[in-house]
Amino acid sequence: MGNVISDVLSFEDLQRITGYQRRSDVERTLNQQGIRLFRGKSGPWTTIDLINLAGGAGQGRQERYDADIL
Repeated sequence: MGNVISDVLSFEDLQRITGYQRRSDVERTLNQQGIRLFRGKSGPWTTIDLINLAGGAGQGRQERYDADIL
């Protein structure tokens, strides 16, 4: 894994990506898409690697996304 700090997506990042503002809506969306999330004091968060894993990257495929797609 690369630089851990840049690989973490904060609640604010997830709000922007999903288009939802409420914590419950963001969490529901991530769960529906099979993205593992963690619940922190500032809200849910996840990593680029967990998003890639949910999308099938890393399962014999070379495709990988990084924070530049945001």
